[in-house]
Amino acid sequence: MKEIVETIARSIVDHPDQVEVTEEVGQKSIRIKLTVAEEDMGQVIGKQGRIARAIRTVVKAAATKAGKKAIVDIKS
Repeated sequence: MKEIVETIARSIVDHPDQVEVTEEVGQKSIRIKLTVAEEDMGQVIGKQGRIARAIRTVVKAAATKAGKKAIVDIKS
């Protein structure tokens, strides 16, 4: 799932080299932390949070398939 978030984020930001994704896997959950450049936060969040919601939806679908709960944190 880390790769999914990283691919999506790198494709929509102006500074793809500053995208960092970390993954913490627990027994029942996966926490993905997406860090981008301050200037790219607007692009990752999107208008009214649509891009961020779409990223979370894709990750939740993949996590559900794996039988886990997913949490995506976005920060700069």
